[in-house]
Amino acid sequence: MTYRPTLEFLLYDWLHAQQLTERPRFADHSRETFDAVLDTCERIAREKFAPFNRTVDVEEPRFDGERVILPQVTKDAYDAYAASGMLSAAQDYAIGGMQLPYTLEAAASSFFALASVSISSHMLTVGNANLLLVHGTEMQQRVFARNEFSGRWAGTMALSEPQAGSSLSDVATRALPDGDDFESDPLGPRYRLTGNKMWISSGEHELTENIVHLVLAKIPGPDGKLIAGTKGISLFVVPKQLVDTDGRLTGERNDVALAGLNHKLGWRGTTNTLLNFGEGSFPVRGRAGAIGYLVGRPHEGLRCMFHMMNEARIGVGTAAVMLGLAGYYASLEYARNRPQGRLPSGPKAAGGGAVGKDPAQPQVPIIEHADVKRMLLAQKSLCEGGLALELYCARLVDEQRTGEPQAADEARLLLEVLTPIAKSWPSECCLEANSLAIQVHGGYGYTRDFPVEQYWRDNRLNMIHEGTHGIQAADLLGRKVLMEGGRGLGLLAHRIGATSARARQHPELAEHGQALAAALRQLQQATQAAWATGDPAQALANAVPYMQAFGHVVVAWLWLDVALAAVAGRDGAAAGRVQAARYFYRYELPKIGAWLQVVASRDQTCAEMPQDAF
Repeated sequence: MTYRPTLEFLLYDWLHAQQLTERPRFADHSRETFDAVLDTCERIAREKFAPFNRTVDVEEPRFDGERVILPQVTKDAYDAYAASGMLSAAQDYAIGGMQLPYTLEAAASSFFALASVSISSHMLTVGNANLLLVHGTEMQQRVFARNEFSGRWAGTMALSEPQAGSSLSDVATRALPDGDDFESDPLGPRYRLTGNKMWISSGEHELTENIVHLVLAKIPGPDGKLIAGTKGISLFVVPKQLVDTDGRLTGERNDVALAGLNHKLGWRGTTNTLLNFGEGSFPVRGRAGAIGYLVGRPHEGLRCMFHMMNEARIGVGTAAVMLGLAGYYASLEYARNRPQGRLPSGPKAAGGGAVGKDPAQPQVPIIEHADVKRMLLAQKSLCEGGLALELYCARLVDEQRTGEPQAADEARLLLEVLTPIAKSWPSECCLEANSLAIQVHGGYGYTRDFPVEQYWRDNRLNMIHEGTHGIQAADLLGRKVLMEGGRGLGLLAHRIGATSARARQHPELAEHGQALAAALRQLQQATQAAWATGDPAQALANAVPYMQAFGHVVVAWLWLDVALAAVAGRDGAAAGRVQAARYFYRYELPKIGAWLQVVASRDQTCAEMPQDAF
């Protein structure tokens, strides 16, 4: 099966995305316009992205001392994507958007990640512009966000620093008011920034005429010292090329310089950079210091940036899913066409000897071997389950934006709880699917003659992108399941319970409904036990196993919900969906017992390990 039927089933038969057209914002749309968008994106991905996935892996970005050089195919793909209008697909008509539901935008964009994830790294531009629509001034929105949505300019987010990594409280980039008139600049209060930013994706290139950096920096206090912790962080928009209030380039380069390119394991088609801000490489108006314009209020930068970070986290999860699916489709095709070995035949040999095989019989395609079927079914269940997770979260975004007040508030809370899962669960489990895809290929799998080794390399980065597993897990157990008195977790439990009850009415799915109810009870009990002492150090010592179990319960729930839709519709692929759900319940869901045992007992084996004992 190709990807499109799976996507359409989840969109229309499971999530009923076409019903969104009944809402005023989407009233101009229909199933036909949705399909037309999917058709366009599928075609561009097939023609401009997929054929060059290996090209951008081999021809890495390079810096010649003056400019970053990328393959021409990257520029061609970007231009085709920008021309499609997908950068502003979910935006208002008034700013050139299509007013598509985010669910459709996410679904259509998935074709590009499936074709070539490192060419299709446009999510930062969209997230950057979306942040400015919420937190920027009207002028910042008109000058910066609209030019990003048009594809004329690109966007980044610049958080990490060499000495700080993910510890944003240790950000040392400094922002000082630029002159006595700094508050009167029409583009926003004007500051001079100095500092270094590391791991900045798409931080330097010539795909667009300008790059808009969103930079976290600290404004010193009255004593001239940086304010400790995250409360001192502010957010600035820092363009590579300075611009006027009409969005025209002034011809003056901002003091933002490429210090070096990072050469990565995967995503090699995307530049990854170390940037120097304000070191005098490109003096502005006669002196060093990068010009930046304050976004929002001073010292509220991290709150603003989380708007972009949460979008990026769902985007990373989707990228991980699509890489997993790419490996699955490749290994499925290989397994169907690769003859090797023979099936066991006849009774077991007397005396306990080996099971007989008839060497006179022709070899069979390896897909006929039970263990190969296991590896393929594992990939299908992990990746299609991950796809359901990402699309469900996208549907919640639409509910939050356009639903009735109560439904919108519930969607907000559910997204708070599910976002760490949406980012981290596919990053781990779909990477495992990529490993299985290599295994199906045997020795050929780790050669460059087949694409699966590249899919694995590309996907390995997603466990680190936008917050590591440990960071996401601590956020989930330490904050998200506790916020608002645990109301978000309660809402999720209610929805899981409803699906479980429906499934118990179907003989074919009743066993899974019971297993899901039991898994939910285990998760709830472990959550309470983890915080029984009220000691965060004890509770969070096993946050990652907690998140692994939590993710498995969520995906088991979604698989059961998908299976209910499949049974109801009995489409041609229903048997495959039900079997994949069965696999997840038989082979994956039982794993939560071991994960939750150490959570519930607040096991300190790892936390108490002395450093000098390693």
